[in-house]
Amino acid sequence: MFALVRLAALLAFVPFIAAAPAAGDCTGTISSLDDVSAAVKCKTVNINSFTVPAGKTFNLDLADGTTVNLHGAEGDVKFGVQNWKGPLFQVSGKSITFNGNGHTFDGNGASYWDGKGGNGGVTKPAPMMKIKISGTYSDVKVLNSPARVYSVSNPAKLTMSKLTIDNSAGDQPNSKSGGKAAGHNTDGFDCSTTDLVIENSTIHNQDDCLAINKGSNIVFQGNTCIGGHGISIGSIDSGVTVSGITIKNNVIKDNDQGLRIKTKKAATGSSVSDITFSGNTGTGLRKFGVIIDQSYPSTLGTPGTGVKISGVNFVGDTNTLSVNSGAKRVEVNCGSGACTGTWDWSALKVSGGSAGDIKGFSGIKGYTL
Repeated sequence: MFALVRLAALLAFVPFIAAAPAAGDCTGTISSLDDVSAAVKCKTVNINSFTVPAGKTFNLDLADGTTVNLHGAEGDVKFGVQNWKGPLFQVSGKSITFNGNGHTFDGNGASYWDGKGGNGGVTKPAPMMKIKISGTYSDVKVLNSPARVYSVSNPAKLTMSKLTIDNSAGDQPNSKSGGKAAGHNTDGFDCSTTDLVIENSTIHNQDDCLAINKGSNIVFQGNTCIGGHGISIGSIDSGVTVSGITIKNNVIKDNDQGLRIKTKKAATGSSVSDITFSGNTGTGLRKFGVIIDQSYPSTLGTPGTGVKISGVNFVGDTNTLSVNSGAKRVEVNCGSGACTGTWDWSALKVSGGSAGDIKGFSGIKGYTL
């Protein structure tokens, strides 16, 4: 009898337990790093304007399904200056909706720039922004990154859209850069991932607009790349697979090259396949329209043979590229037997400069120098 009474007493609490709010049914607000640990327990996170202390990462480890908003009239986030490796910002989680609402992450790049990027000079936080979410990431502006901007390693499908990277101030020399552009190694997107779309964004920088180092099922479309080194697959190292890449309807202005594949001469056991270029436009290209080079870090040196390249096609809407005088329209530098199959280049039109050369491969159809 006592056991039945005790059971009844316990059951009496069940409705109250069931009615308690589920974890995460709240809105967290971040106005300093001190607010982060509590805010990320909520399914909605609003970020107000504040300055991240120097030498600290603004790290959001989010619950699945969280919505993040850069919030209010002044939702910009700035970062204090310190010579360290970074990153300045990191976000992780699954099925995340990240709304920038046009607000800015300001990396204070001018305080680091010395014309050397990651190749010397002061230590610079790189990447500035480490993205490790699935879902959507949109309408965010990054201003003046110290060096590389985005590193993307999403755990499942991610669409990044309507983004702005503005490192235009880095085009000018400063007192430390020896007459060269002060910004250097300011890659827009470094991607080693799968199931990624980057679209409808504007990137003004001093290095690769996009660099795909490994991965598959990546689409880069409707973007504008200004001032840097163009759209690149690579550099490809050993033991790497890249496949199923679509580069379409992008505008490339005043870059060193338009479209590039670069593989390391010493790399082994890697492959690049099923690469589609469609509807891209390039103007003011300073060195090359299209370059496929297996001699990296040299340019058009003796190529390696350890990366197999196949299925590189210019198809669909015409890719129209214009190179400057003194630039080469097309350069292909394949190692012996490393480039294979038949490549359809019927939708490639390059004007200006001089023709260039195709070495080590005879499988290109639909385009002649």
